[in-house]
Amino acid sequence: MNDTAFVLARDSLQAHEPHQRIMRMRRMGYQRWLIFRNQINLYYFWETRWFFVAVLLATVLLQIGPPEGLSREGYIVLVMSITATILFITEPIPLPTVALLIVAGQVVLLGLESTAVAKSLMTDSVLFIMGSLMLAVAVVKQKLDKRIAWMIVRFTGTRTVWICFGISVVSGILASFVGEHTVAAMMLPVGLTLINLTSNDAKKVRNLAACVLFSISYGCSVAGIGTPSGGARNAIMIGYWKEFFYDPADPSTAVYLIDYVKWMAYAYPMFLLQLPLVTIIVLTCFKPEYKDLARACTKLRTQILLEGPLKPADWLAIGIFAMILVGWIAGSEQLGMGIIAILGASAFLIAGLVRWEDVNTGVNWGVVLLYAAAISLGVQMKETGAALWVAENFLAMLAPIGADHGIGLWAAVSALTTGVTNTMSNGAAVAVLGPIVLKLAVAAQESPIVLGFVTAVSSAFAYLTVVGTPASTIVYASGYLKTTDFLKVGWRMAIMSIIVMLAAAWIYWPLLGA
Repeated sequence: MNDTAFVLARDSLQAHEPHQRIMRMRRMGYQRWLIFRNQINLYYFWETRWFFVAVLLATVLLQIGPPEGLSREGYIVLVMSITATILFITEPIPLPTVALLIVAGQVVLLGLESTAVAKSLMTDSVLFIMGSLMLAVAVVKQKLDKRIAWMIVRFTGTRTVWICFGISVVSGILASFVGEHTVAAMMLPVGLTLINLTSNDAKKVRNLAACVLFSISYGCSVAGIGTPSGGARNAIMIGYWKEFFYDPADPSTAVYLIDYVKWMAYAYPMFLLQLPLVTIIVLTCFKPEYKDLARACTKLRTQILLEGPLKPADWLAIGIFAMILVGWIAGSEQLGMGIIAILGASAFLIAGLVRWEDVNTGVNWGVVLLYAAAISLGVQMKETGAALWVAENFLAMLAPIGADHGIGLWAAVSALTTGVTNTMSNGAAVAVLGPIVLKLAVAAQESPIVLGFVTAVSSAFAYLTVVGTPASTIVYASGYLKTTDFLKVGWRMAIMSIIVMLAAAWIYWPLLGA
């Protein structure tokens, strides 16, 4: 090869070398992207595996067909309930998505008209839940935490045991009317104020923090049974009683119209009885490092004096909330609890105490949709006969051990509800179990009022896990508690609450005509 040809060949290779290098880099980049994409796909399928398991199980069950004694429609609803329960527990997809699938499933699988399904979503119970969540945002917005802490201390004194009891009482009384998630969010700064004013070293106040924070959490939890506004589960059960048993043409069925006052008559004494027991159990499990918090209380008093007296806006907020409570107690039977809650939230907005932007961002609208869909599915459990079929079979299982009637049946239903509510939200637990339990009451010739209250009250016994109740999740977020702390104290709380409830069902509720 002559020199000219050699130079041309060399220049040609050098010209193509960058292109070849770029191609090699592109191939390597593409291969890395393929590996990354596959990893992403594997991660997605692993994270959502329970969704595909639930769908596969539902498909198989629908292919098998209904057992003897259960209609095809009832079987479809039962399969939907099982699938929804799996998704509630495992949460592979957002829970509002489960609600959307429940709504769509009623139309696609049951052949119901979409308008009829839509109407079943917006009941007074759902309006009440929506209004309560809006009120929660308005109440938290007022930032009265330090004043509440000082009010507790002035009432109880500075000894730790009495402060913990006072925190449980205030948390409980507020939560019985407002809802535990609202009060827990409002009381957490109260508890942390007392803890931080005692010591900035978390290790030195480990047990004290546990006592204070569990007083908030469990005070809220035991209070949630006290009134219909104490939790969505209560409103759901009230809706089921009316849907299943009330007939406007039959005056004798008016007993199933449980209003605000009647619910309080059944449940509030149980809440009050549990309050001192909460303090005893918590202080038994965790021995506080400080028996007196006088130093922290002095600092708190100084901060309150610097802030000055209550402002007109604070008094206005207190006045509006007092009017809402009066409305729930006096007017819920005529207007419905949901309408009163909506009017109360509107009053906070009109008065300028909270902005719509705050409500819009502070309310979990997916929760409203979730409860609406769960209630709608519960109604279909009743309409198709699925709830009755499950109730009769559950009763047959209890018969050999003598738990198919009386206190044995109450205990079995309570244990079942307690187990379920520790794996999903208490509202979802009542939405799923409510129709079954009420049909069970009819089949066992027991009072639907008694078994309904047993179910609703037992759904508050989610003491064992961090995610059992919103209040537990909120206090855990403080960073002072471990997940094992909930187990340590939770099983004692569960046993105590079940005993108190069974005693009320056996001794007290019959005096009210149950």
